[in-house]
Amino acid sequence: MSGQEIAGVDQTRPSIARTYDYLLGGKDNFAVDRALGDKFIKDLPGSQAIAHDNRAALIRAVREIVTTTKVRQFVDLGSGLPTADNVHQVAQRYTPETKVVYVDNDPVVLAHGRALLEENERTTVLQADLRDAESIYTSGQTGALIDFGKPVAIVLSAVLHHLNDDEDPAALVRFWAERIASGSYVFISHFRSENDPRSAEMQELLQGSLGRGRWRTDDEIRALFGAGLEVLEPGIVPAAEWRPEQPVDDLTDWERLIAAGLAVKP
Repeated sequence: MSGQEIAGVDQTRPSIARTYDYLLGGKDNFAVDRALGDKFIKDLPGSQAIAHDNRAALIRAVREIVTTTKVRQFVDLGSGLPTADNVHQVAQRYTPETKVVYVDNDPVVLAHGRALLEENERTTVLQADLRDAESIYTSGQTGALIDFGKPVAIVLSAVLHHLNDDEDPAALVRFWAERIASGSYVFISHFRSENDPRSAEMQELLQGSLGRGRWRTDDEIRALFGAGLEVLEPGIVPAAEWRPEQPVDDLTDWERLIAAGLAVKP
């Protein structure tokens, strides 16, 4: 990606979305993003499994929702850069009428997302900070596609761990849980801590590079869903073990460091 492609992008600071894109083998990233990604690849070999397991769990969750429920609308908060099998691609493969709003604050995400989706009238990309939930909820772009009077799926894939405790990620989930209709779903994937050296090392790396990044225990992740949502089976588990297509062998230490869970609003 050249420095002139997207105006207003600070190429001196790594981006969460672009670093994740690099770890997944994408090309929408800058040298500063690759430098951060290489710290994971080279200094913490095997850690890329976290990104791949997370994406695979998201794909399974979207497919599960559209094939077993009547939900036909998604809000993907902190969606990141387009990759293979995005939410709308998975959902519309089974239910072409599904509508998706992608939300991210990275201008590169906005530019590339809009280019990808410009011919898909059932999708849109909104540039916003997921912490400003009210502006997302009331946005005309959101309202043009999403009817909050009907069940909707809220996706928080690998994003809440980028909110520190003082930013109150549980309150963010609660905001949406209070506004979605009965029968709606909330999917969360999150860096998973077993109070182990690897998660502590990775947390230190992200805090030092981005000033944010919080590994949370299974109990802390479950608490993010709050009291108004019912976490479905198999509960909060490593992403690779969340409703896998094939039996899962013993997980590597890295594969244990990303968890996923799906909840419904009764």
